[in-house]
Amino acid sequence: MGIKAALPKYELYFYNTVLCLAMLWAASWIFEVSSSNANRKAFKASVKPGYFGRKMDTADFEWMMWFSTFREHILFALSGHVLFAKIGTMLAPQYRSLVYMVYGLLAVWTSMGWTYVSLMLSHCILLYSISLVKIRWLCFVAGLCTLATFKCEPFVSWQAGFVEGDFELRHVLFYGGCGFTIMRCMSFALENCERKDGNYSILELLKYNFYLPFFYFGPIMTFDKFYGQVNKSDLTRKEREMWNISLQGLIYLAVIVTVDVLFHFMYFLTIPTDIKLLKYLSDWALVGLAYVNLVYDWVKAAVMFGVINTVSRLDHLDPPKPPKCITMLYVFSETHFDRGINEWLCKYVYDYLGGKHESVVEELVATLCTYGVTILWLGPCEVVLFWAFFNCFGLNFELWTAKVFSMEPFASFEMAMSEAMSRRIRAIFNTFNFWCIVLYNLMALNSLSFVKLVAKRLLLKGFPITTVIVMFVTYCLVQVIKERERRQALIDDPDPLPPAPPLNAATATGPPADAPQAVADPSKEKAE
Repeated sequence: MGIKAALPKYELYFYNTVLCLAMLWAASWIFEVSSSNANRKAFKASVKPGYFGRKMDTADFEWMMWFSTFREHILFALSGHVLFAKIGTMLAPQYRSLVYMVYGLLAVWTSMGWTYVSLMLSHCILLYSISLVKIRWLCFVAGLCTLATFKCEPFVSWQAGFVEGDFELRHVLFYGGCGFTIMRCMSFALENCERKDGNYSILELLKYNFYLPFFYFGPIMTFDKFYGQVNKSDLTRKEREMWNISLQGLIYLAVIVTVDVLFHFMYFLTIPTDIKLLKYLSDWALVGLAYVNLVYDWVKAAVMFGVINTVSRLDHLDPPKPPKCITMLYVFSETHFDRGINEWLCKYVYDYLGGKHESVVEELVATLCTYGVTILWLGPCEVVLFWAFFNCFGLNFELWTAKVFSMEPFASFEMAMSEAMSRRIRAIFNTFNFWCIVLYNLMALNSLSFVKLVAKRLLLKGFPITTVIVMFVTYCLVQVIKERERRQALIDDPDPLPPAPPLNAATATGPPADAPQAVADPSKEKAE
């Protein structure tokens, strides 16, 4: 079945209607639970007074840090970067990358102290020295060993002692800056191994690492992309580029305000922490909580990376795009919450070891190594290990299933049916895949007890009524996703126009050859 397989319009209208009604119904349950339990004793730590005379869910430290508690500090640092970057670009565009590096070094020095800067410089010098050998596996092993020193004792405590002051964000900035620094140094080292003539200078590594918008919180751009973009001489912008950047910034601002408003009416982050309350919730409220938690985590990642990306686009960079929304996912191969890390892992591990991803053995080795690096990046613990195991299994199971159904007699069965029917049958399988993705990724966002409760209610206690209804609504969601993909495919790769009809007797008696002919409108041809 091709991605361009279409369904009747009335069927798509039905799917959209069912999906909207189900979303509103689940949201009403979450709102009712939040309103009736706002003064619950277990909520006191995270549900605090807000605006509109209501209490607000403050359970997410990252969101509160970015857009409430320390927004002035972050805004001041990014505004300073934009100002100095603009001045440097206007006065000496060929040295603008040096301006980025100097401002980044000063900002890190001011916020974390000179000893922390010295620690980062020492890691950069170490991995740069190893990259000069140009042995790929040695650079990779050295990078992973360096990354491991920030994940296990006593190395963590020893290196944390290099941070000065009692800044409240010190703990977050320490791990963020260190982790991303090692990943950037590994990217530099691996790209240096690929370079045929000579080596990149250590100054290029420092420019790459101390670019302030990416330093603490990412996203990660691989060194080859950053080097090519930050050193380009043509700084002219495309038509309406500044308008698009401004519009994108306004959209992120609107999303931030919307999420803050929702925090006053739905406590979907605090409720999953109260297992006693969860046991008394309806099936719809519980399933809605699971889904909304994943959507919120995507929104948070999209907004935080989006704000940083907006700043970097002002510097004439093309940063990694925000992650793909969980609402638009039904396969494991596209599941990620950080597109920068995803591109890094794909380039240096997954695609490098997996090749064309057609061999079952190569795919298994590639996924095992990829999730092994991811476990080290996130920090080995029970929840991360469970998350990595199930996602690794899901990714390989997709390949195994595709291999099986590409063989006889399944291939003949699919060829015999219409494209629309093939799309419907595939959507049924994708429905179960979707909930596997939801449950597996909830492990990393919430707790194992919450995931167990959702799975038990969805598959055991709620069977068959809740199970069938939820799966049907999810089937409608998958069909809506497929329709969006179909329309995008038609835009990216439009179907060829049909050939012109042959001349016949009727056309032969038409106007003479020397008569003026009407010029075809290309826009009308495109519409056809």
